[in-house]
Order: sequence, then structure tokens, then C-alpha cells
Amino acid sequence: MTMFGSYQNEIYLGGLGGQVPMFTTNGAALEDAARGVMAPEPFGYVAGGAGSGATVRANREAFDRWRIVPRMLTDATKRDLSTTVLGTSMPAPVLLAPVGVQSIVHPEGELATARAAADLGVPMVLSTASSHPIEEVAESNGDGPRWYQLYWPNDNDVTISILSRAKAAGFTTLVLTLDTWTLAWRTTDLDQAYLPFIRGIGTAIPFSDPAFRAGLDRSPEEDPQAAILRWIPMFTGTDKRWDQLPFLREHWDGPIVLKGVQHVDDARRASDAGMDGIVVSNHGGRQVDGAVAALDVLPEIAAAVGDRMAVLFDSGIRTGADIVKALALGAHAVLVGRPFVYGLALGGEDGVRHAIRSLLADLDLTLGLSGNRTPAELTGDTLRRA
Repeated sequence: MTMFGSYQNEIYLGGLGGQVPMFTTNGAALEDAARGVMAPEPFGYVAGGAGSGATVRANREAFDRWRIVPRMLTDATKRDLSTTVLGTSMPAPVLLAPVGVQSIVHPEGELATARAAADLGVPMVLSTASSHPIEEVAESNGDGPRWYQLYWPNDNDVTISILSRAKAAGFTTLVLTLDTWTLAWRTTDLDQAYLPFIRGIGTAIPFSDPAFRAGLDRSPEEDPQAAILRWIPMFTGTDKRWDQLPFLREHWDGPIVLKGVQHVDDARRASDAGMDGIVVSNHGGRQVDGAVAALDVLPEIAAAVGDRMAVLFDSGIRTGADIVKALALGAHAVLVGRPFVYGLALGGEDGVRHAIRSLLADLDLTLGLSGNRTPAELTGDTLRRA
């Protein structure tokens, strides 16, 4: 049992020697801090959303519509945040969300994130759009728990090869992203004419894949532009169908989670299709401008399928209070994206570690101070509508 809240004692004791944290402990302020050290194009890629940014704003506003109601004298001195989701033991109901092209943020990218995640025992979800090959990220992650996120290629041989590599590298759960089969109208990126993939960034997994390389006349090292032109239409531009899901089950023997579910009927259909979990998510507001806030649909979805499959949540998590609210509304665990990426930008591995330790400490203390000892004690009664 880890008392994550003790991180605040570590920080205060450091202050006796004149030492203050390298970066802010405020998860909601990390974005502004990262803006000061990142080039405009990478920052816009990470922070930006679809269209006017209405969905990004809606995600945060949804959290503000709920308020925690603390309870007293509940013997919450010691807390246990640990849980197990789809066979993965984790010290808290928190995973690092799949975020691609992390090398635009820091040269070590996913390798630094993998080391920090392993050090904390927090599961990471590796994106297909990684800046480093599957095997190198797994090596950096060591014995840490790890899941693999798939952008489903249109080539079956490439899909099978990538899944085989992920399984061999110790990734235990497959997360299939549904909502990004083509890129949205992302005005921040468009205004800067910035797309990492056409520059050969975020292509390390296909470029190192034997099945993908077999379809090229020359290797990606010899002709990177030809490889890019083959890969981009292979993993974008085609919306898959429900009746194609058995193909993944045939080639992946672990749990499968569908990411991007926002309608209760899709959640029920995922359960009926034999999927093991879903992530209630709107991709952090990056795909559909004006979409419903992910938190607003979480309670209905959790009530419909939460007893049949794992219900995870992402989109808008910035603080420990946010996590408490998502768990109270039915999520079994949450995925955190932008905050750890901003930490990566600020300080590489140390920045990721600090951002996640701060978030976990905030969660631990908020849980206890609201009168709860474990995440399982959080229910709808924990909250009130603002």
C-alpha cells in the first residue's frame, strides 16, 4: 500500500533546505508552464482540439458541474488506492493514456515516459503512433505494466505483425481506438501546416515492422518519403465496422478495450460483441468539435454496462479531484494524457514522474479528506450537482 500523499511531505521538507519543486504541482497549470518551453507547433499539436475547441472546453466544464461532498470521522487516515483492471494490478486506478509522437515534446519521448511509469508502477498505454519501436519502449518499461493501443491498419498482415510484436514485448491488454480513423479539422495544426506523421515522426512502429517493410521497394531508411506515403493511408481514412472485431479477437488472446465510446448503445454493443472493456472518451476534444463532454455520458454508460465489462474514462482529467469525480460516476479507472505530456516537455523522465506523483498525491489526499479510504467507496452519493 503506497501513501502517495506523502509526496507533499517530501516537498515541504525540501523547502527547509531552500528547495522548491522543479515544476508546478498544479495539474491544471502544467499547460501554461509547458507553453513556455515548447515550440509553437508541438505545443499546438498537444494542447489543441478539433475546430473551435468547444469539446476541449466542455470536458473541463463538465467536471465543474459536480462537487464533492466530504464526510467526517470515517477513519480515512490510511488509504489504499490499489486496484486491478482486466488482470493488471495497479497502485491506483490511473493509467497513462496513449499519446503519440512524444519525441516532438522531448527527444526521449516514450522511452522517458516508460521509465517514469515503471518507476511508479503505473500502467502505460503505448500508442501505435510512437516515436520509438515497441521493443525499445518495452525495454525501457522493464517490469512495468503496459497495454498497447492500436490504430488499426488496413493491411491484415501488418496488423497481425504489430499485434504479435506487442504481445511478445509484454503488452497485456489491447486498446483499440475507434474515434480517430481520420483526423478532425484541427485548426491549430492547420494554421501552422504542422502534421508530425508526414515528417516521419510517430512512424517508428510501422517502419520497424517486418510485414510493413516487406511491402516497400526500398527500406524506410533508404526512401522515407515512400514509406510515409504507404503508412498514412494504411492507418487513416477508413472507418471499420463492428463485424470486423472478431479479427482482432482471433489475433489477440488478451483483453480488448474499445476506446472512444460516447453513446450508451455503442457501449452495450461492445459488451454484446464480447469486448472486455471500453474507454468513455472523446479523445480529449481532438476529434469532434461540439461533442458531448465525456464525463456527461459516463454515468449512463457505467450504469448500463459497468457490471459486465471494465469502464475506463479519459478526456479532461487534470487533478486528483477530477479522478475522484470520474470514479464516483462509475469509472473503474481513468487515463491521463496531457498532464504527463506537459511534464515530459518540462523535464523529460523527471517531469513525467513529478506530474504523475503530484496527481497521485492529490488523488490520495482528496480521497481521504472527502472521507474515503479506497476508490471502491466512491459512489454517486459522493457528489452533488453544482
